[in-house]
Amino acid sequence: MSLKALQEIGVRVILAVAAVLLAGCATPPPDDDPEAKAEFEQINDPLEPANRAIFEFNDTLDTYFLRPVAQGYRSVVPKFGRDRIADFLDNLQTPLYFANDLMQGNVSLAGVTVERFMLNTTFGVAGIMDVATPLGIPGHKSDLGQTFAVWGIGEGPYLVLPLMGPSNPRDAVGLGVEAVVDPLDYYLANNRMNWVLWTRFGISGISQREAYLDALDDIKRTSLDYYSAMRSLYRQRRSAQINEAENPGTTTVPTPDIHIDIPKIK
Repeated sequence: MSLKALQEIGVRVILAVAAVLLAGCATPPPDDDPEAKAEFEQINDPLEPANRAIFEFNDTLDTYFLRPVAQGYRSVVPKFGRDRIADFLDNLQTPLYFANDLMQGNVSLAGVTVERFMLNTTFGVAGIMDVATPLGIPGHKSDLGQTFAVWGIGEGPYLVLPLMGPSNPRDAVGLGVEAVVDPLDYYLANNRMNWVLWTRFGISGISQREAYLDALDDIKRTSLDYYSAMRSLYRQRRSAQINEAENPGTTTVPTPDIHIDIPKIK
């Protein structure tokens, strides 16, 4: 199958998902029930019926494929090796972190990002080892969704994306744009090296899923409603990330978010 055909399939899938979401909007409570209406607006999940369907699909895929693969990865690759892979993948994201730091007006953080990249790429052997953190230069993540929020763009309703999980329209657009403008993905796609791009995508997904094995197992085991627990966790963490972007150094970001980077297809 050609890449063009894959692109066409991707567009159709996106349109189909959009149609399902629009058809699955929950009916807001009547105006004569102010408490229910306030709760509805606070949860910010008017697409809940469709979101739950996509969440169920993601959970099924995770249960029977992603989680077993992540468990196998953990059992085969020792922690030292997994940490080196995670550090390497994170270092590859540095150009996007740097660009978003600048667009958010965080010039000092942008300088830290450059400093970390130079140290980790040289003394850390192409980013395989994070040597900057032990030197007192901790890392951080900056994404386009955060940047949009700093610019004053609202999040929109809660949204569950196929494969990638919890999101919202603002963050979903940011994720899609970053997939297109990532300099490494752009280079790979334009030099007929899509196999490297997809390999990076796959390893990144496995590495991220392995990192969250215990946390997700605990949440799933202890929550009465796994969907609601994940929605609350995502929104709390996202709020903390945005506050950190607006006021660097003032926020402790809770439990890691869960998403898979999208590869660029060209």
